[in-house]
Amino acid sequence: MGEKILVIDDDPSILELVKVNLEMQGYRVLISEDGIKGMALNAQETPDLIVLDLMMPKLDGFSACQQIRADSKQNQGVPILMLTAMSRTDDKIAGFDAGADDYLTKPFEVGELIARVRALLRRSKRNTNAQGQPNTTLPNEILHSGDVTLLPESREAQIEGRTVRFTPIEFEILYCLMQNLGKTVSPNQLLHDIWGYSPDDDIETIRVHIRHLRQRLEEDQSSSLPEGQERNKFKIKKYIRTIYGKGYQLVTEGFYDD
Repeated sequence: MGEKILVIDDDPSILELVKVNLEMQGYRVLISEDGIKGMALNAQETPDLIVLDLMMPKLDGFSACQQIRADSKQNQGVPILMLTAMSRTDDKIAGFDAGADDYLTKPFEVGELIARVRALLRRSKRNTNAQGQPNTTLPNEILHSGDVTLLPESREAQIEGRTVRFTPIEFEILYCLMQNLGKTVSPNQLLHDIWGYSPDDDIETIRVHIRHLRQRLEEDQSSSLPEGQERNKFKIKKYIRTIYGKGYQLVTEGFYDD
């Protein structure tokens, strides 16, 4: 039997449309018309993927997503596809910041929905073992270089003594950059390797995730300042360099802007 998908949306027509089309692809589909019931179903049924609307009564999609990512009892690492009429870039940023893996705006083509569901499930299978836990060993993988040590089992990194925790998709991007040390990784390559998209898909998705990944890599550096050093003179060490027109490069020794 196919993977189990939980669809949470307060629009009955959307629930029915998504349910029927996903079931036609062989998936098992659970539905919920509000966020509170959806959270309960997530904890109870541990679905393989969640399709989540943003604007709902009782508990909105942003809050539901944040709770899932924060609570280990709530199927914390489940892939989340946000499905919503909110299409502004700021809305996408807020969705990704809440912990979503992908974002699809209404109205949508059913074929695109199915393609994105397949890509998220394929990525999730690739990166978890038979017990549903993150894979911790892969042949010839790079887990340490310079300041950065990756911890796949917890989707964290040790960076100069700091422990940094990432959303699943942020860790995927960091891992991909680490495996391509010394190389520039294009947005198209990230879309293909992580989401399984073709080069014509939404590059803005990559820009938003890179922005948030940078923020996590750079946050809290001032907490390790030597005693007496002024915080307003502290320079932030950066780890992801943009190669304009080409892509992104991980610099594990870090660098400073001029």
